Parts: sequence; C-alpha cells; structure tokens
Amino acid sequence: MIRRGLTVLACALLAATPALAGDRASLQNRCWSAAALSGTPEEKKITKGIKTFDAPPPATALEPSTPVPVPVAWRGAVRRVKLQPGKKLIALTFDMCELPGEVTGYDTPLVDYLRANGIKATFFASGKWMRSHAKRTQQLMADPLFEIGNHAEAHRNLRLLSGQALTDEIEGPQRAYELQRAQQRSHQCVADDPAFDTIPPRMSLFRFPFGACNQAALDAVNDAGLLAIQWDVSTGDPVPAQSAAAIANAMLQAKPGAIVIGHGNGRGFHTAEALAIAIPQLKAKGFDFVTVSELLAQGTPEISATCYDRRPGDTDRYDTFFKPSPPNVDVKLDKKHAEKPNEPAVPAR
Repeated sequence: MIRRGLTVLACALLAATPALAGDRASLQNRCWSAAALSGTPEEKKITKGIKTFDAPPPATALEPSTPVPVPVAWRGAVRRVKLQPGKKLIALTFDMCELPGEVTGYDTPLVDYLRANGIKATFFASGKWMRSHAKRTQQLMADPLFEIGNHAEAHRNLRLLSGQALTDEIEGPQRAYELQRAQQRSHQCVADDPAFDTIPPRMSLFRFPFGACNQAALDAVNDAGLLAIQWDVSTGDPVPAQSAAAIANAMLQAKPGAIVIGHGNGRGFHTAEALAIAIPQLKAKGFDFVTVSELLAQGTPEISATCYDRRPGDTDRYDTFFKPSPPNVDVKLDKKHAEKPNEPAVPAR
C-alpha cells in the first residue's frame, strides 16, 4: 500500500509538469520572439536599495492543494532520488531568490544555454523575484523544458518564523505565480490555446531559503501540498571565488538521481560558463537531464528528517545572525559568510 501511494503521488507530480512539449513550444514561440526570449548580460546585475516589490500581494484565495500524505516517505527533505539500475538521470535546479530592498538578476546566458542545448531544469523562484521579473517568469512558465518551484516569499529563514509569518512565506510565491499565469492567459497570443492548460495552476515543489528548516517549517510546507526539495550536489556558485571549473567539477561528481543546486538570479557568478564545461561531459557519460518532478516520478525519493547543505547542522549558523522578521521588514545578510570560499555556499539561497 505504501508503494502504491508513492506511485500515485509520483504520477500526480509528473502530470503537473509539461506534458505536451511540442504544443508548449508552439505557444512560447507565438508569444515571444527569439530576441525577446534572450537578452543581455546586463540583466544579471543585482540592484540594491529598491523596495518597489517588497510588499507581498494581497491575501486572496489560492488554487486548492492537498497535503503531502503520510507515510513519511514523502514528508521531509528530499535530497536525491533512488533510480532503477541503468537509469542515469540528473535534475539541475537554479534558485531565483531576492531579499527585501533589492532586485536580483536574470542570468540570460545560463537560460540561453539550457534552451540551445535542450536541457531541462527546475527554477525555484521567490514570490518577490516573480513580481520583479514578471516577463521572465511567464517565459519560464511557458517553456516546455522548465518547471517553476516555490522558493518562499522573500528569502527569510523559515526556521525563525511561525504562525501567519510562516504561512505568508509559503503562500506568497503561489499568489505571485497565479498572478503571472493569469496575466499570461490574457495575452492575445495565448487566445484559447489548450497548450496553456499544460502550465500547472499550482507549484508542487518547495525549496527552503538558505537550505534551513525545522520540523514545524517542514510540516507547514508539506501541509501546503508542497514537497521540500533539497539537493545532494552543491556547486558553490554564489561564492565569487568559485571558478567555472570548480562549479563544473562539482557537477561532474553527480550520481544517477542527483539533484544539483545552482543560481540563475545573478548570484551564480560563473554558472553559465560551468554548464558549458560540465553538461557535454555528463552527456558523454550517458546522463539525461530532467526536471525535479520528472526525476521523482522515475524513482523513490531519499528523505532526510532535516535540511542541510553538505552535512547535517551546517545551516544552523543562520539562526544566529538572522533575526525573526515580519513581512515588509528588511533582513540584512552577513556578507562575511557569503564570501568565504571554503564555507558551504548557502548565503544566497
């Protein structure tokens, strides 16, 4: 019965991912030219002192969700997926996070490389990032290669939140997602195209800011119908000193069923260059690239009872220099931790 429950949930996850790739590609091409989908490296720039997008959206009714069921095989932090022998799948993930009082970037070369080479990926976007990058959010939604996951509202440490503040961090991105999906539906290029309905009405995946959680936060995420997705391959790309070669080398250590974390919001300093190094080598080894939902549908998730970057307890330090902060209050990042090449690279997550 447990295995049957897992299979049902996996199938539901796969159903929420792009199923009609050809149709979605046609929809995307009608709505945006190749030039509009691409851009300039300037978009990667991070701008401080902008609070335009700090205010969360009004509390509105959300698309209905079903809590992640017991058994605990699905509740907890998913670090990787156990696959059947012979399957060589990897899920690349890129965080698109944004702190209060700033607007982060959009890594055009990274996304262009993925599209040019037909590489699937999952983007974990904060609600704030989706509001400040509305057009790019809609483009990622429409792309049959990609899926979007929930990366909390404004990248606060959920271990330090409770009650309504915790709920707001989880629900804010879903409101932003639904708003962008509705705006996209209103475009003349969409009309009544049934391919639009392959864009899921809800996100099904969640990534904790800083890779930090506690049991209460895990329960809140799972009860909201979201699977908590961690990683087992950390590229270290938000550290400026981490070279493209070092990032690529981290990716090349991936085993079948791996979940790789990088950044596509301007804080992956050499990530696009690293992809061009690592992906051809991984392909040569027989690996295929899938979204996280597709990876989950192909095997059994390996669950941790808690969240961490490389080893249990290595994100605990964020509890000491991050103070609980209600919505609309700026949170300051300790830059010392963000710039130590030898420390786990979680400050920008």
